[in-house]
Amino acid sequence: MLHIHGQPKRYDALIVGARPAGAATAMLLARAGLRVLMIDKAEAGTDTLSTHALMRAGVTLLDRFGVLEDIIRAGTPAVRQASFSYDGERTTVDIKPKGHAEGLYAPRRTVLDKVLAEAASAAGVEISYRTALEELRTDDNGRVKGAILRGPDGDRFPVDADIVIGADGRNSAVARVVGAKCYALSKHRTSVVYGYFDGIEDQGYQWFYSPGCSLGMIPTNDGLHCVFAAVPPADFKATFGGDPLAGLKRIAARCHAALDGSHRYVEAEGRLRPFIGAPGHMRQSFGPGWALVGDAGYFKDPITAHGITDALRDASMLSDAITAGGMASLAAYQMKRDRLSWPLFKTTDAIAALDWSMDGLKAEHAKLHEAMRHEMAEIDALPSDQRVAA
Repeated sequence: MLHIHGQPKRYDALIVGARPAGAATAMLLARAGLRVLMIDKAEAGTDTLSTHALMRAGVTLLDRFGVLEDIIRAGTPAVRQASFSYDGERTTVDIKPKGHAEGLYAPRRTVLDKVLAEAASAAGVEISYRTALEELRTDDNGRVKGAILRGPDGDRFPVDADIVIGADGRNSAVARVVGAKCYALSKHRTSVVYGYFDGIEDQGYQWFYSPGCSLGMIPTNDGLHCVFAAVPPADFKATFGGDPLAGLKRIAARCHAALDGSHRYVEAEGRLRPFIGAPGHMRQSFGPGWALVGDAGYFKDPITAHGITDALRDASMLSDAITAGGMASLAAYQMKRDRLSWPLFKTTDAIAALDWSMDGLKAEHAKLHEAMRHEMAEIDALPSDQRVAA
């Protein structure tokens, strides 16, 4: 138990949030020899809203972290092609093998989050679920030096930490408490419903677009596809309010996506899962004794399905900055993150507007491809043995 009496227990790093950004950061710091505590207010193993899709950089990082084989052993299918349907005009791209990866992967979050948390635990990270951040503790100079936490039994207790890392999502409590300033905000957002279907032929990642809407079909574990439909927020209630499943099928028909009666909806929590959308942001992500990673520091609309890849990339960069030490290293982390993210952020915002012509959308996808190519070049430039478990 984390409950203590007397002096606060001391850690090199306290990480708030045990999803991919937090678990990957915790794992890498522990492998570098740091004493790490990771907390999450949710129960262990809970699912969460996600498009699941990993891009090349994300898969490559999982391979380098030494956990990709666990993802594969969990039955996650390899994605060997991606197709783009522009109002019925279809283009298909083959995905080449790389390292231990036969293609790309889109694991259920019950698989991915568990694998990363187990890898963190194996590296020596102390993990406490059902544990929430109550407040941050600071020294006389205003530097964050730890936190007050509330454990599973409801008791409050203090911990000391050289750095507190917010990996607690776009509504980050850490970001709010430290007053992390937002310096970029998107203009557009989509409203989305997600569901799981069986009976869909596995043709890899399938992305469909028609004026004013978008739909994705992503193969994941247990023979299922995650299917999501996106519309402008103003159209959300009219499209999905009365019968979300019927609305999703209407969007599929508009996008020329085959989603008929042979594709059975597999209920998750009794309904399709909505996300009404949120503006994308870039926040100040470091300060005296604190840092942000994942959606806490940088979030964009899910229409480009790049969030998990971002989280793994930024976890790698932040862990390197922390082990290097000093505010200059943390500043360099944020600068590099922004340099890699800004093209993705701008292009995602343009695509999320859902007001493009098909030629305009193709041009945005070309920009997206170029941004991902630069991102992958940065990952390839890392030492080949970076942080791989012994």
